[in-house]
Amino acid sequence: MAQQLTHHPSLWVERLARFGYISKGVVYAVVGLLAAQAAFGSGGRTTDTKGALQEIVNQPFGEFLLALVAIGLIGYVIFRFVQAIKDPEEKGTDAKGLVQRLGYFTNGLIYAGIALSAVRIILGSGSGGNSNSTQDWTARLLSQPFGQWLVGAVGAFVIGLGFYEFYRAFTGKFRKKLNLRELDDSQRKLVMGISRFGLVARGIVFCIIGWFLIQAATQSDASQARGLGQALQALAQQPYGPWLLGFVALGLVAYGAYMMVQARYRQLVVRL
Repeated sequence: MAQQLTHHPSLWVERLARFGYISKGVVYAVVGLLAAQAAFGSGGRTTDTKGALQEIVNQPFGEFLLALVAIGLIGYVIFRFVQAIKDPEEKGTDAKGLVQRLGYFTNGLIYAGIALSAVRIILGSGSGGNSNSTQDWTARLLSQPFGQWLVGAVGAFVIGLGFYEFYRAFTGKFRKKLNLRELDDSQRKLVMGISRFGLVARGIVFCIIGWFLIQAATQSDASQARGLGQALQALAQQPYGPWLLGFVALGLVAYGAYMMVQARYRQLVVRL
């Protein structure tokens, strides 16, 4: 195996990518489980990805577990950067291809930030503080020329991502990248159902975050911006809030399971 990885570097990128999907799934599952506990009155809390990382490190052997998650997230970042720069999927250099590759690169940057948070928590420098990164970068954007337009554009883009998740869920096109031939019909239906549920829940969260960003833009007030944890909290404060939060929370757990499906069955194209 070691010799294979040495002579075929794309193999280690593929393995890192699969490990990365597992780590991403763990983080979303922890966020969802904590929110579900809060919704059903059995403890828990609404939190974001950093809160999920903190929850992991608080478990027995937490630093070791979080180190594994961090390594996986770094692997996921490498995979996204390879997709963006080397273009193994041959997206091309036309407008559509460049947008997709830019999306891969941006996604890599986002998860690089989450991986960095994990490393900081392990080193003991990232567990404290009350800073809200979403509000911080929103404030920085608002301070720029045409800042309100920039924040509004980001909000609209995030809502667009939410609707894209709905589109993926209802069309089932994500199935094309999964090799499920070894599963029987009932197992495939279960995998598809869980995956669709997870995508819908993630789409709802994106739409809420985007709506709050548009509110921040129209009011020129960064404190109106909300991240993942605060978006879940906002759901809980609505009429039938526990039911809404419970639905989305279980959906995020399902999204974590969908990431595990990606790790196992996704057909990865990695050429270096």
